[in-house]
Amino acid sequence: MTLIGCDFSSSPSKRKPIVVAVGHAKAGRVQLQSLLRFDTLPAFADWLKQPQAWVGGFDLPFGLPRELVQTLGWPTDWLACMQHYTALSRAEIRDTFKAFCDARPVGGKFAHRATDAPAGSSPSMKWVNPPVAYMLHAGVPLLIEAGVTLPRLHAPAVCADEGGSSVSSALRVALEAYPGLLARELIGNTSYKSDDKAKQTPERLIARKQLLQALEVGQTRLGLRLKLTHAQHDTLVDDASGDCLDAVLCMLQVAWAQAQHEAGDAHYGLPDCDPLEGWIVTAESRRS
Repeated sequence: MTLIGCDFSSSPSKRKPIVVAVGHAKAGRVQLQSLLRFDTLPAFADWLKQPQAWVGGFDLPFGLPRELVQTLGWPTDWLACMQHYTALSRAEIRDTFKAFCDARPVGGKFAHRATDAPAGSSPSMKWVNPPVAYMLHAGVPLLIEAGVTLPRLHAPAVCADEGGSSVSSALRVALEAYPGLLARELIGNTSYKSDDKAKQTPERLIARKQLLQALEVGQTRLGLRLKLTHAQHDTLVDDASGDCLDAVLCMLQVAWAQAQHEAGDAHYGLPDCDPLEGWIVTAESRRS
């Protein structure tokens, strides 16, 4: 099975593209095959729709906090909620979420999903630093439109490709991934990337090298080893933005998920989570 890891951007450009790591796993070794880059959302959407089989990890939230959705009176069915959310503009999202936060006490401005604490992730309603609310708004509709299966959240019917033949949505499976979860396991809170050239320091370069070394020798609890060519290793080290490395981290998380599926877990290692909020793959749950 082809594995993909996606470092997503809600406003991709030539300077800051969406990066997709493509690879495969065998006997606990995850081989990186290629890195793809998409400068626009339509280009990425077209690629998602191709009738190719993969299991992918995407670095963007797949759901909103139930507390937020219920407070706003939005639909609590996942697909209906996403359709409602997609119909809003970014300005409407910002104003709505800001009003929600303004009405809450200091220290509890944002609503959180259950997965945020074990994953250490930002609340999916956050619209700045990082703007994950906009990432959800831009990315999830593309997955829905492409007929991709989202375990625990959305299982579309069989669709047809342009040639008229049936393409099972199960051939393309998307899981919410978070590279920071795996990176912190290996190097703690040490920063290894920055989009700001002034902050692309030797210390962050060293951190990327340490992170890659740990991945290559299999130091993670996922029980996987990353396999790279020398050229791929250099590419990941030299990318000071960390986008390529983040895509690879997502690919490793989904390699673990695919291994759970092959062992008989129909939900790719996801716990019995809230069907509105979703869950970040490899984040541990007390209920699992």
